[in-house]
Amino acid sequence: MKYQVRYSKAFKKGLKKLKNNQEILELTKAVIIKLANDETLEPKYKDHKLSGEYEGFRECHILPNLLLIYQKQESLLILSCIALGSHSEVF
Repeated sequence: MKYQVRYSKAFKKGLKKLKNNQEILELTKAVIIKLANDETLEPKYKDHKLSGEYEGFRECHILPNLLLIYQKQESLLILSCIALGSHSEVF
């Protein structure tokens, strides 16, 4: 992997809510592995830059109502997973 992955408390909390849904956990893991390997996500994930308070971060849609907010720190090669949840949960 190109990037080391770090998880915030908010991300871990969001992940804990999904612990009983193995299919969604596997999908989330697959997306994180792609990001950690510096692969481009398919268009279905709607990966895009955020602005305002979240400038410097990116968001992708793992599912229509399941978002991953993350940041790649090039100098340290760290992929920081910031939040996981619906729009109302992460914003």
